[in-house]
Amino acid sequence: MQNITQEAELMMRQRRFVVSPLVTPVSLLTCLLTVSLLPSVAQADEVADRLAESLSVNGQKMPVETVTETPMAGVYHVRLESGESFYSNADGSHFLVGDLYENADEGLVNLTEQEQNQERADALAAVPDDELVVFRGADEPKATITVFTDPTCPYCARLHDTIPELNERGIAVHYMAFPRAGMGSQAATTLQQVWCSDNRSEAMTQAKEGEAISSAADCDNPVAGQYDLGKALGVQGTPAIILPNGQMVPGLCPRAALCHVRLG
Repeated sequence: MQNITQEAELMMRQRRFVVSPLVTPVSLLTCLLTVSLLPSVAQADEVADRLAESLSVNGQKMPVETVTETPMAGVYHVRLESGESFYSNADGSHFLVGDLYENADEGLVNLTEQEQNQERADALAAVPDDELVVFRGADEPKATITVFTDPTCPYCARLHDTIPELNERGIAVHYMAFPRAGMGSQAATTLQQVWCSDNRSEAMTQAKEGEAISSAADCDNPVAGQYDLGKALGVQGTPAIILPNGQMVPGLCPRAALCHVRLG
């Protein structure tokens, strides 16, 4: 360590730089070590880019969307265009499917789940309010949940019955469309009618109660796009509740706890 420090000071004198009294040998060494880390960061980025370009299975190039470095040395997180993800070593010769955990002081932390939650939260934040069906109380909401819903789903109807109570507790509900049987189903047509209605919240309540909706389904609406987004975010059934932190809770939650939504 002393030789490195002496060499650094010699280089500074040779280049006729004036070293401030505040620049100590220790701080010079810190700077040198910090700079020495930059090539490894660049190298990790190069490996990720190369892996994204070359990753293949049975000679077929994989539809890679992103490749990112993980905290585990030599392991990269690969996300496909389909939304599926897995882990790979640097040359793509070995794969791991599952969740990556950090063995932290406070216990095991699911890093994969944290990343998925953040991706959901970011994706939903990008959806304009005018593409949602919104139920909220008179006061400013303390928290907002997003619910992918299907009017033919019995549990969705039961969740809808709890909305007045949720709104009283300061929880707003943002509905998004997810026809379980696909865009060719009656549920998809009903959802399009809801989004084409002059009063979407009223039409949504009618749909949940099994009543006919008078609006046509031929307006410019986001139902198909929301269905695709739901699949990309991992929605497989309804209701699929997305909490404010991006965590997804499939199925009907106990309304008393509302899946631990934090209001503060």
